[in-house]
Amino acid sequence: MTTQFRIHAVPPAILDEVRATQRDASGNAPAQVIADGGEPLRCCLRDAAAGEELILFGYEPPLPVSPYREIGPIFTHAQPCTGRASSEAYPADWRVRSQVLRAYDDRGWIHAATVHDGEHPETAIAELLAVPEVVQIHSRNVAYGCYMFTVTRDTSMPSLGQ
Repeated sequence: MTTQFRIHAVPPAILDEVRATQRDASGNAPAQVIADGGEPLRCCLRDAAAGEELILFGYEPPLPVSPYREIGPIFTHAQPCTGRASSEAYPADWRVRSQVLRAYDDRGWIHAATVHDGEHPETAIAELLAVPEVVQIHSRNVAYGCYMFTVTRDTSMPSLGQ
């Protein structure tokens, strides 16, 4: 299957900065955490295994300056990891989770939002990206509202119908 989108974990440069400065987007120190197992890791887009060393810190997802910018908590590995193996595939550990998908335009304003059931996230993503004004989508946890990852169009691939 040819994908028309890219999935982006939190950029390694942001993670390196938080680890080096011990400050998050709000200026707070990250909390050191030992995983119970199941914590969603935004560095490699998988669930943590019990016993892994993590940090929990405030992250500001990428958006232009707008009223919709916000800071929220995310888990990542405490030390650099190998990151995400593929940016074309939906994260396997999260396929069964319902997620809120918030679409944003180039001003950073919410354009549309939907909840998908976790079984067919590619369909929900494709429907949001079919709207020309949408430039990115943030996937968020349904229960807690936490940021999970960003989705953008894959401009290196021809669109359907070309």
